[in-house]
This record gives sequence, C-alpha cells and structure tokens, in this order.
Amino acid sequence: MKVLPVREAVGTVLCHDVTQIIPGKFKGRAFKKGHIVREEDIPRLLDIGKEHLYVLDLSDGMVHENEAAVRIAKAAAGSGVTLTEPGEGKVNLIAAHTGLLKINIEALYEINFVDEVMFATLHSNQIVSKGKNIAGTRIIPLVIKDDKIRNIEEICRNNYPIVEVKPIKCCRVGIVTTGSEVYNGRIEDRFGAVIRQKMKELGSEVIGQKFVSDSIEMIVAAINDFLAAGAEVITVTGGMSVDPDDVSPAGIKAAGGDIVTYGAPTLPGAMFMLAYIGNVPILGLPGCVMYYRASIFDLVIARILAGERLTRKDIVHLAHGGLCINCKECRYPDCGFGKGS
Repeated sequence: MKVLPVREAVGTVLCHDVTQIIPGKFKGRAFKKGHIVREEDIPRLLDIGKEHLYVLDLSDGMVHENEAAVRIAKAAAGSGVTLTEPGEGKVNLIAAHTGLLKINIEALYEINFVDEVMFATLHSNQIVSKGKNIAGTRIIPLVIKDDKIRNIEEICRNNYPIVEVKPIKCCRVGIVTTGSEVYNGRIEDRFGAVIRQKMKELGSEVIGQKFVSDSIEMIVAAINDFLAAGAEVITVTGGMSVDPDDVSPAGIKAAGGDIVTYGAPTLPGAMFMLAYIGNVPILGLPGCVMYYRASIFDLVIARILAGERLTRKDIVHLAHGGLCINCKECRYPDCGFGKGS
C-alpha cells in the first residue's frame, strides 16, 4: 500500500471506501472501494479533507478490511441471519425472520480477544423482528494478517453458530386462573387478557381459560384437562405468594409437576414457578405479570416457544440484569432487563 497526493491520483483505483460527514445531514460513503479517481473528483476529495489517498498493494498474507469483515460474518452467522454488503469496512448481521436471538457469548468474547478485530451484538435471548440489525463486525486497520482471520474462522467452527435467530413455535396455551375472589365473581379477572395479548403477539393460541378457587384439587383437575386437550404450555395465574390461601405451587406439584424453580432472581417476578409435566412447561405466574409491561414471564416465554427446555441454571443467570427499574416510558425489550448474560 502506498500514499499518493490526491492531485496525482487521477487514474488510480481506490483501495478503500472514502467517508463523507456533513454534520446533522449525512454520514456515508462518498467514494467506493474500486472507484477510478477522475479529474472532476479532486475538488470533492479536497472538500472532505482528503489530500492524500491510499493505493493498496496487498502483500502475501494480508487481507483487506472488506474481505475480512465478510469472512468473519459468514463464519459467525447461523440460521435466521443474513448479511449486508460490506460498507466502509463493516458488515452487519440482520435477522432474516422474527424470532429469538441467540448469541454464543463466550465465543463472542474469544473473537474480540483477537487483536485488531471487533464483533458487537445485541443481547442474547430477546425477541427480534425481521430486518433488525443484530450484530456488526469489522477489523480496525485497513488490512490484517490472514492468520488472524483464519483464527477467528476456527473459533467460529468450534463454537458454531455465534449468532442465530431461532424461529418461534406456535403453541397451544391453557390458562388456569386461581383465586376464590375471581372464581366467585367478586372481582374481575385481569390475568386472562394480559396472557392472551402476549401470546397473540408471539403467534401462539390460547385454547381456553379455566377459573378455579383456592383449591389444590381444582388446580390439578384444570391442569389435567388442558393436558388432555393438547395444551403445549400451561400458565397458572395468581396464588403464588406465601399466604395460606395461595396454593398454586402446591397444586402444580400435586398435578405431577417436576419443579425447576419456585422463585426467580428477577423484579418483577420473584414468586415465579417453573415446572414440567413431561415436555409441557407449567408456569406459575405471580400478580406482577398483570401490572408490569415486562416481567419474568416475558423473559422465559420466548425461550420456551423457541423450543428451549429451561433449567435452574437458566433462571439463576437472570439475576444479572434481572432488576427492572420501571422506566416512566417502558422500552422493553430494547433495555437491559433480563439481558445480563
């Protein structure tokens, strides 16, 4: 690579993109890599502060920034991910469909420990919409040793995929609503509408809602009815505290639930329960799910609908980032809630 005064560069080929910035109006590519410099380009190049240009003469074992970014992105991208064309040395990774974003975090860190390389992503385990920018990569210098890119490609092969978007499955959902006050008509149920709306937004179908009193036997019967009806997810709403009349945890256990956790390191959502009967997740939902835009329910349901069977370790990992600060204007999921690891 050699440097030429811009006035001597007519007829040469640009070896990198040239960026122009007009504050408040424009930031982007003014001249593309491979452009043949013309006499009429000189004033514009000078106007954007380019008195010298690089003419690249790649020696053996060196890789240009555009090629390097493409190779890194291709090696890292899994299913549900598309790539942009390289621009100004950067390639973005885009969600090909709406789904659950999964990042191999430890491998991502390993990539970024390679000198002269950067790879940044959104937080893992969040729903992303089709077309959303989920990651971006580039090298820092204009050229890089091929050995470093090969090293990153090897990291990606050993930990594939680094970035993927899992499709969300359409599930049949049953709602068991507990509480004598609702069962006897003393107050109106508010859980059902919230769960129905959230499941609709995720593309799943609520097949029914059963109202039961604070009775272990009634909870067991309602859960069994939904299992017989083919429910693939069952929520048990209310009755999750330590009050004597709150028997939802006991009802879930009595129905045969294999308890993963009773309690979660999240606020809101500390009194959450997760259990499985066979392959069917049973979610014990505390009252906060009714009142908060985002809660423990939102942190786990997307992963469940993406086919993940959550473990105690998955729930424990919610602790870092598990505190919602109740912003005046909720921006979930574009916030830190539940995004610690």
